Amino acid sequence: MAKWKELPADVVNHPPQYNSGGIECIDAMKAMSEGSYVEPHHAYCWQNAFKYIWRWPYKNGVEDLRKARWYIDRLIHELENES
Repeated sequence: MAKWKELPADVVNHPPQYNSGGIECIDAMKAMSEGSYVEPHHAYCWQNAFKYIWRWPYKNGVEDLRKARWYIDRLIHELENES
């Protein structure tokens, strides 16, 4: 069983599946996107993919990896089809 499941958690303010290695996923996403100047919807797809990759070993396993792939494929499709 994952260690985070054994501890009481604040699932609203600090969900355990988004906290690992001393940093929260949302803080990592903010840092990775600073200065990127990515269009809003592209940033949404990028950050959702990152979120699912971040949490896959702690929450939904392969399902989260499939969700990450869905967002990556969507982003690739949109980038390839821009006029």
